[in-house]
Order: sequence, then C-alpha cells, then structure tokens
Amino acid sequence: MSPAKRYNRRVLRRFLLLVPLALPLATAQNIVIDSTPGHELNTFSPLRAMGSAVDRDPEALPQIYSQSNLSQMLSAGYGTLTYRLNTELQVQAWHWNPTGSWSDPAGQGYFTGDAALGAPITQSYGYALPHRGFTIGGEPASALDDGDFSTYWKSNPYLSHAFTNAPDSAHPQWVLLDLGAKKGVDAVRIHWAAPFAAAYEIQYWTGNDAIYNPAQGQWVTFPAGAVANGAGGTVTLKLSPSPIPVRYVRVSMSASSNTCDTHGSADIRDCVGYAIFEMGIGTLTSGAFTDLVTHAPHSGKQTPTYCSSSDPWHAPSDIYPGDGDQPGLDFVFTGPLTRGLPAVVPVSLLYGIPNDAANEIAYLESRHYNIGWVELGEEPDGQFVLPEDDAELYLQWAEAIHRVDPSLKLGGPVFQGTNYDTPVWPDAHGNTSWFNRFLAYLQSRGRLGDLAFMSFEHYPFNPCQLGWQRLYQEPGLVQGIVDIWKLDGLPAGVPMLITESNISYNTNESYMDIFGGLWVADYFGSALSAGVQNVFYYQYEALPMYAGCPNSWGAFSMFTVDSNYQILQPSAQYHAARMLTQRWAQPVDAPHQLYPAVSDVKDTQGNVLVTAYPLFRPDGQWSVMLIDKNETQSETVSLVFRDANGPDRYFTGPVAQISFGAAQYLWMPNGANGTANPDDPATGSHVPGGKGAKYTLPAASITVLRGAVR
Repeated sequence: MSPAKRYNRRVLRRFLLLVPLALPLATAQNIVIDSTPGHELNTFSPLRAMGSAVDRDPEALPQIYSQSNLSQMLSAGYGTLTYRLNTELQVQAWHWNPTGSWSDPAGQGYFTGDAALGAPITQSYGYALPHRGFTIGGEPASALDDGDFSTYWKSNPYLSHAFTNAPDSAHPQWVLLDLGAKKGVDAVRIHWAAPFAAAYEIQYWTGNDAIYNPAQGQWVTFPAGAVANGAGGTVTLKLSPSPIPVRYVRVSMSASSNTCDTHGSADIRDCVGYAIFEMGIGTLTSGAFTDLVTHAPHSGKQTPTYCSSSDPWHAPSDIYPGDGDQPGLDFVFTGPLTRGLPAVVPVSLLYGIPNDAANEIAYLESRHYNIGWVELGEEPDGQFVLPEDDAELYLQWAEAIHRVDPSLKLGGPVFQGTNYDTPVWPDAHGNTSWFNRFLAYLQSRGRLGDLAFMSFEHYPFNPCQLGWQRLYQEPGLVQGIVDIWKLDGLPAGVPMLITESNISYNTNESYMDIFGGLWVADYFGSALSAGVQNVFYYQYEALPMYAGCPNSWGAFSMFTVDSNYQILQPSAQYHAARMLTQRWAQPVDAPHQLYPAVSDVKDTQGNVLVTAYPLFRPDGQWSVMLIDKNETQSETVSLVFRDANGPDRYFTGPVAQISFGAAQYLWMPNGANGTANPDDPATGSHVPGGKGAKYTLPAASITVLRGAVR
C-alpha cells in the first residue's frame, strides 16, 4: 500500500472513531467468565510475572540509560528484568568481566572472568572465535572455506571423551556445507588439521532442506563415504562411481586422533575433538578434483557452512566491538531497572567454559545481587546444535554452577521464537523432537532435576507477512506452543518462562502502530492464561527505528528517540504496558488470580474479535481486560460471572472503564522520522453495572472494566 493510501485509510479510521453515533451499534454479545473458585488459570504477582529485557546495545550506554530515559522506561510498570546474551547468537565468547585469566600463559586460549570484586563492570564485549565453522552470525568468515590454510575449524572440546566421560561416538561432531542447489557430487577433499578424525562418514541429505526442514529427510552415507582408519593430512575421497545430485554434504566424525592443535600440548582442550583447515566438495575425474565450494575470506561470499560446535579458544585481538557492547553486570544490577526483584541472568554456554560461568555467578553473589533464575546459553536451535550436545553441555555447566550455589534455579534451553515443536534431524529411533530428546538426555543421566525451569522466546510472525488478521491468531499460538512443550515431556511442576518476546524477529511498522499495542496486551493476557509463570517484553532500551520488512520502519522499543538516543515520545506498546501493569493489574507485589473467559464476539469468518482476561485483584475488585480487534468499529458486550456453585453475578455499582486505542493513538509513518499524532494516554470514566449492562468497547482498543461483582 502506498504511503498516501495508508495515510488516508488511517484518517478515515480516525474520523469514524470521532463520530461513533453515525455508525450502527452491533448487537450486544457475551463474555462469560468462569469465576468458580479453584478454576483459576494462573496466580501471579504482576511485578514478578510481567517484565522486560535489556540486551546488547550500540556503544552509547550513558545516553541510552540517561536518567530521563530510565524514568520513562520504568514508568511502563514492568517489574522483573531479564538480561539477554546476544554474543551467543553472534558465535562469540562473552567476557562478562573484562578482567580475568587466560589458559595459555602467553595470554590467549580459554578465558575465565575474575570472580574477585574490583571496579564495577560497566561494559562487556563479545570476542570472535578464530576456530568457528559457521557462516551465520556475520564475520569473521567460517574457517572451513575461507581459503586460508592458517585458519581452521575446531569442535568444542567439552563434547569430547575428556569431559563427557563417554566415547567420542556418543557425541559425533559434524560440519555441513550447503551448495545452494542440487549438484552432481562424487568426491570430497578434506585438509585435516589436528586433531583429525580417525573415523568419519561423508553423507548427503535426502530431504528438501537440511537446515530449515530437518525433520523431513535423513543423512545417507555415500557408497564409499565411510572411513575407519583416518590418518589426517589432505585426503581426496572418491565417494561414488558416478555423481549423485545433492545439495547438502556433511562430514560426521565419531573418533578423534587426540593429537594436539597448533596451540600446543599443555592444555587437554587443545588435544581433543576435531579440526579441519579447508573442505571441498565436487567431482573427481582422471585424478583431477573439481571443487564446487566457493572459498572466500568473507562469510557473505563463501559457500555457507554449519557445524555441530565451535571451539571457544580465542585471543585478546579477537574482541569484536562492531556488534556493540553488552551492558556491564554492575551497570545493570546497581541501576533501577531490576527494582531489587529477582532477575534472570545468563551464562555463556555454547561458546564459553564452565569455570567462567561459575565465576560469573560467584561474582554476582559476592555483590549480593538478586538472582532469580540462571539461563544456560541462548537459542541453541538457532545455532543448529543437536539436543544431546546441548544437554551434555548443560549438565557440565550446571555442575560447575551448583558447586558455587546448589540452590540456584537453572534452566533453558531458551528456544528462539517458534509456534511449533522445534524439529531436528531424526535420531536412530526416528525422533525429530529437539526438546523431547533434550529432556530424554537429562533423564538418562538421572539429572532431570537440574532443569528448574523451561524458557523460550516468542516471536510468532514473519515480519514480511504481517497484517491485522494476525491479531486473531495470537492467543491460540501461545496456548499451542505451551501445550507442545508439555507433550514433549516437560515435567509437571517445572515452570515456563518466556524470557524474550515481541511481534516478530524483525521490525516493521506494526511495532509502532496501534497493532503493536493490542498485540502486547493480548499476548501477555494469553501467555499468563496459558500458565506461563513469567512473561518478558523485548526490550526496555529506547533505540532508533530502522527499516525492517518490507522496508517498513519500526523499533524493538516502547519509544521513539532522537539522534542522541533520548526519548521523544512513547509508542502504542508503551501505552499497552501501562494498561497491563497499572490499570488491569494492581501495581503491587501480591497474588492476582486469572480466570477463564469465553467470548462469542466474532466476525463472519469466525475470528474472535474480543478476547477477555479476568483478574481477581488483592483489593477485592474484579478487573477484566478486553481487547477489541475490530479495526474500524466499536463492539458492545455484556459480561456475566458464572460460578458453578452459585448464581450468575455481574459488575455492580459504578464500573471503572479505562480505554486506550485508535482514538488516542495514530501512527504517522515517515521512515526514520515517523511519529504518533495523537499520542494520548488512556481515558477513563465510570459506567453503570448490573445485570443486563452493556459495555461499548472502542474500535481497535484495550479496555479494562473494574469494580465489585455481586
């Protein structure tokens, strides 16, 4: 839609809202609330259950966290804080403490942050991994096909027999190259580094997409692709008599030479696992190898590569400030955003070491910071880590952390946002459920109890396929994914936390529009109704808008900002937060009971236009949040509180009605200079209650009805 047409549509909507009497009112429809004692869906304290997040930011922390900004961020009313770990997503090691020690006396290797108290930590950085095998996550390039024989990929030593106390075959490591399309392949050339694989198989994928559709297909070993007595060096293997059309080729390694890499023999971690300088895939004709792999020193130009794990070895020169800095732990915990409440803190797992994680916790506890939960790593599914490998690392890290404090609640696996079960390549039994296999691994080790909570992220929609109709889908998506985790085998009593969430994984104008506000309110209500213990909005920081998809400007933020990161005005998501934390819930640290509700307010396609979330508050009032997703016209509803043990009840006396919606807020898109006009807070009034009372909900609005029920 052109900007002009979009603007005209919005002006028309604004006009219609200003003259509601010119529109026919819909016939009153019903919201039935099950207020039977014992039928509560959830009991929570809003200060603890509804929170927000901080993450890696541009190197402008003083500006982003100015006193003026902090005051406005806090006024949203969110309580508990979660600290996000962007370095995991970028395939980087995190130096949570810039002060620490290296495993190699030469000042490189495996870094352990110092647990001793020193100067407050205000900034922390990610460090690129020289031995990475990923083209994902940006630069540096994957060492597997960068064309540089002085660099090499190496697997994570903590998945070797030296640390798992199991044969290497229990955790086979792999590298994978994507040729982009099916091509004839009958040969592979591997330039092994040390340690090399003594036993390995060259395999191809039978399905459509080995990366993004891993449950539909399997890995098949080439006819001559099994090697039982590998000797390292440069190996060119004829895999089949004639080329086989394949797109994805994998080397699966199950026994290591246990020879030491270029870093020497003083550290066992340098002498276990697998390492490859370069890898080629192609054809072998009359002894001449034709390579189909593009070897280039930049990740965007080389053939895409993936790997089971990467060695966290690095050096001081690998510091990578180009992605911004993680706010220092002291900077965060001594600031006002935690409100003194228990916070969710991360430790680096996929690209860290267990002693470093343990020291981080020891440091935080020495500072007497309030740790509520510890997340081990972030988004292993986005890093294509197999569940058994992630579970093994989880247990090693859990053991190290619990030596510091056995009482800490540890959890994960911090799935990236998904609406469905997280798929993975089939195991020997055909099981393609990532989470089920993760849980099974913990169970097989007798340590399922080390999972004190299950956490995941929620980004439900494709940013290029957003439309108003997506609002109708949100409640079912949240409930659906919660049901899936339970079906996967999450033990009863293990709480679920959504530790990061917004509309989509990329921004869009919908973040700034009234759509974003309605989505936030409906999402929090539906997630809490589904039994999620803690729900976190992403993110607190006031950051600039940028062009997302499709070239549509928005921000992961509740505000717009100027060039110096100072807040200019709140967005619809801020106003929605205020409705949740100040109007719907009572802003106190006390139990609220959330009850079921059924709405028959639907459109002609059967979409529920009004969703309802009834709370019984500590002040004795009932508070019902109603999300009206009719974009252009008000809806009129009746409410009944139905108790299976007694007669129906209704709001009585004057009922407080507070609304925020399209009448108060209109986004005016203008690229980086978009603004809201009007940008007004919620409006309130009192309306009559009683049996038969009808309540008119403005179009595209969040309304809270609050009062006594008799």
